[in-house]
Amino acid sequence: MVAWLKQLNTSEQVALLFVVLFGFLTLLTLGLFLNSLRERASEDERAASQLTWERVRRDLRAAWIGGCMFWVAWISGPLGATLLFALFSFLALREFITLVHTQRSDHRTLIVAFFVLLPVQYMICGTRFFDLFTVFLPVYGFLALPIVSALADDPRAFLERNAKIQWGVMVCVYGLSHAPALLLLDFPGYTGRGAFLLFFLVMVVAASQIAQEIATRTLRRRPVARRISRSFSMRAWWIGTLTGALAGTLLFWITPFKAGQALAMAFVTAGAAGFGGLVMKALKKDAGVVYWGNRSSITGAVGLLDRIAVLCFAAPVLFHSVRWYFQLPLGWK
Repeated sequence: MVAWLKQLNTSEQVALLFVVLFGFLTLLTLGLFLNSLRERASEDERAASQLTWERVRRDLRAAWIGGCMFWVAWISGPLGATLLFALFSFLALREFITLVHTQRSDHRTLIVAFFVLLPVQYMICGTRFFDLFTVFLPVYGFLALPIVSALADDPRAFLERNAKIQWGVMVCVYGLSHAPALLLLDFPGYTGRGAFLLFFLVMVVAASQIAQEIATRTLRRRPVARRISRSFSMRAWWIGTLTGALAGTLLFWITPFKAGQALAMAFVTAGAAGFGGLVMKALKKDAGVVYWGNRSSITGAVGLLDRIAVLCFAAPVLFHSVRWYFQLPLGWK
């Protein structure tokens, strides 16, 4: 089976991948629809499971959106994918900044973050200058932001205000920009197949998060950070991480990795995603919200950042692990 798949050209492999992906989502959607018809006949049962199925519907809707965005990223090429993720970064950073209570004196700093640092970071990514790409924001960006803030002549909570903005840039821009960067890595004999690395990332993270959620709901909880999350436990984290590692191993044939290499890469990626989710919960606790985006969390509204937060942690870990292990070039030769 694997030998037959490898004999297919790049276009045929991508077509098969999308057939499997959208076919699976169609089956899930059909199953959810049939379940909703069954629940209409039993009002008591519907009321008892309403919250659970609402979460499933929300997650399935997000999966459809993610699958369509992945398809758009593929057909638009590396440039289109880079622009698409730049838009995601902009929207996610806007959600983050909206909830961290910045001051009027931070406006110029935010303008620099949104309209200078973000587009320059993605421009560097798109041109494959990965040596500058990896240090531009952590070095130049994080030095520029407090300088602009100091010029506003407002010392009130200066450190706290700048730390919030810098952390938002770190997660929403720097972290997420590594996802399209995976499309541009230059593997010998793997030219034109960078989208499979991005698919590998998404599937590993999705599998790990689903398994961690199931483990959290079914196993006895032993939270390690009770005041941040009563549901996060190391047992659930291990189950999610190992599930993600297994999913990555099964997908090794679409990557430039061997099975053992895929296992290791998927393990560190899934592990980072799990801990990233905990960090984002801590940030939401500090901001006093349940969900990013719409404040009216009682409606179940969930922002974009809730969907991509774990990718913001997992993408740079996978990107730099791959570059370090395979000794890939820093940019254009």
